[in-house]
Amino acid sequence: MAAEHESPLEQFKIEPIGGEMHLFGYNVSFNNSALWMLIVIGVITAVMLFGMRRQAIVPGRGQALVEFMHDFIANMLKENVGPEGKKYFPWVFSIFVFVLFSNLIGLLPHAFTVTSHIIVTFALALMVFVTVTVIGFVRHGFHFLSFFVPKGAPAWLLPLMIPIEVISYFIRPLSLSIRLFANMVAGHVMLFVLGSFVVPLGLAGLYVSGLIPLAAIVAIIGLELLIACLQAYVFAILTCIYLNDAIHMHH
Repeated sequence: MAAEHESPLEQFKIEPIGGEMHLFGYNVSFNNSALWMLIVIGVITAVMLFGMRRQAIVPGRGQALVEFMHDFIANMLKENVGPEGKKYFPWVFSIFVFVLFSNLIGLLPHAFTVTSHIIVTFALALMVFVTVTVIGFVRHGFHFLSFFVPKGAPAWLLPLMIPIEVISYFIRPLSLSIRLFANMVAGHVMLFVLGSFVVPLGLAGLYVSGLIPLAAIVAIIGLELLIACLQAYVFAILTCIYLNDAIHMHH
């Protein structure tokens, strides 16, 4: 969120690092988005290793944080998937912490929010969609296709209901990715726009007027922290719900 950028959308620009590279006609350059993904993974690894380095009976702050996230996802899987969801804990936990730390780190000054790009959020959502679909077919075979037949629906309505169910199923990765992407972009743009009013008003001597956007920025930053955590929660719980559909075929 660099204040010196003229456009609020400049902060989302992907720029190559170390020059452009092409392979088979495709741009495979290492860019700022990839760099910040590595930073996010590095921070997650450091937090996990630091938090669990002692594993004391009375946990310190780092251990308490890691245990809280562990129990949070474990309980989420238990409540939404049941005992069978335990084997998928590492997968759901990894998704949750990556989205959470990407959102939070993106709020730091001059940081890059990787979840503000639809290609990143769509890749995550598509991975969830493909994984749960494969799990569904592995567990149930072609009987998994009965998931698209609403229970109790009269036969004469099936030609209408089945296409609707199929479309709603295949639209999942779009809705999952757009929700996260849109929230991240909207919040950062709002912060940039409000921030652009503070310095000019202060330089113009309108200190009281400048305090208004400054107070709004503080409030929105608090809201953005809440949204960053909430969107990670929403992404994780929807993953659990989709996983539950694939395992139990509840409709």
